[in-house]
Amino acid sequence: MSRESKRVFRAGTVALFGWTNVGKSTLLNRLVGDKIAAVADVAQTTRRRITGVLNVPGRGQIAFVDTPGLHRPRNAMNRAMVEAARGAIHDVDLVALMVDASRGLGEGDRETATMLAHARVQRVLVLNKIDCVRPKERLLPMMQTAVEQWGLAEALPVSARTGAGCEELIDAFLKHMPESRPHYPDDFLTDQSERTIAAELVREKLLHLTHMELPHATAVLVEGWEVRDDGLVEITATILVDRETQKRIVIGRKGALLKQAGSEARAELEQLLDRRVFLQLWVKVRKDWRDDERTLRELGLRG
Repeated sequence: MSRESKRVFRAGTVALFGWTNVGKSTLLNRLVGDKIAAVADVAQTTRRRITGVLNVPGRGQIAFVDTPGLHRPRNAMNRAMVEAARGAIHDVDLVALMVDASRGLGEGDRETATMLAHARVQRVLVLNKIDCVRPKERLLPMMQTAVEQWGLAEALPVSARTGAGCEELIDAFLKHMPESRPHYPDDFLTDQSERTIAAELVREKLLHLTHMELPHATAVLVEGWEVRDDGLVEITATILVDRETQKRIVIGRKGALLKQAGSEARAELEQLLDRRVFLQLWVKVRKDWRDDERTLRELGLRG
């Protein structure tokens, strides 16, 4: 029997877990090689669990579960996000506790490590954003703390933005996966529907364009999706905000901001769908939508 035929195939699930704004979604997109999660430089961008699958030919398959960042919730939406994150750590083979190495180990990271100490699952530390760490010697005390004080199996430095350390990260994850047949078909990428990805792309563009003015006050509902005979995809989406002042910010001067957000989202959607897209955006005020259970169910954050 050849050495190649003896190679063990491994398959399992890794939860990307951690305090808010540590780069979990950026890492997910990097590892699966496609953009399936919205990314913005504001806290709590990810609101639901997202599964993305990586196939490593001849070696294994890893299903990554991106989770909402942990934080101290102030409304029903935030509570749903934290519940989704906490629930993700129980049915996986490995939890990757992610921290932002550029800002060091904070109180939130310590709280998260304490929470994981009670989970019956393998745990490793992923030190993200190492490209922003100077000098690199700062990484060693963080790695020692994770292994010696937090009881994690190992500490793995990476940069999700540049890709540094990601090949080594995949090798380390595979080592922790059980011997198994693949759990997903070879062509399976994500559990997110095209509608969901479209909504999140629109929200991502709004977050980038409004910066810190509307980090948590917006949501996007895709209410129409039609593929015409000529192949054009017509998408209608409603942007929800809490107040009239926020509506004016989203629309922008003479509609400029909304037009730019729509144009940028449409370009990415055309690349994703490999079709021409007509994207129509509306803005609606729905007061206190983050505490409205019906709205949260519409957005897929409940049930």
